[in-house]
Amino acid sequence: MGFKLQVEGAETIELGMDNIMTVTYDTDTPDDSNARSTDVGATLRITGKIITATDGDNADDTMKLALWSLVPAEKADCYRKVTLEVIAADQVIRKIHFPNAFVVDYTERFGDTEGVGTFELFIKQKKDKTEMAKVEGGYAV
Repeated sequence: MGFKLQVEGAETIELGMDNIMTVTYDTDTPDDSNARSTDVGATLRITGKIITATDGDNADDTMKLALWSLVPAEKADCYRKVTLEVIAADQVIRKIHFPNAFVVDYTERFGDTEGVGTFELFIKQKKDKTEMAKVEGGYAV
């Protein structure tokens, strides 16, 4: 199984099967509701490896993720179009699309024995645009 992430905004960020290790998609509603709530949110939590390549097309786009996480809310570029594909056996199992995603948390971890760092990206779809989020899948790559 592999993953492909594309983030489109002022610049394009692309991470592939070499970077991404795990993905968690979550539909978030209030736990204290006794009926279906209108307060629905959608999130993605992505973890992966920081690749050390720095040359041209092989450059590691996790640096761009770190820079996106620093964009303040006052700038329109804090919201970006995110598409994540979950691929297994030449099938797109899930394709998750957030047209107005923003970074909630971004973490990088480094150690002196692992050799490569790891990252964790936690993003949300803008809540007033949740109905524009899409979950698709079940077709060939």
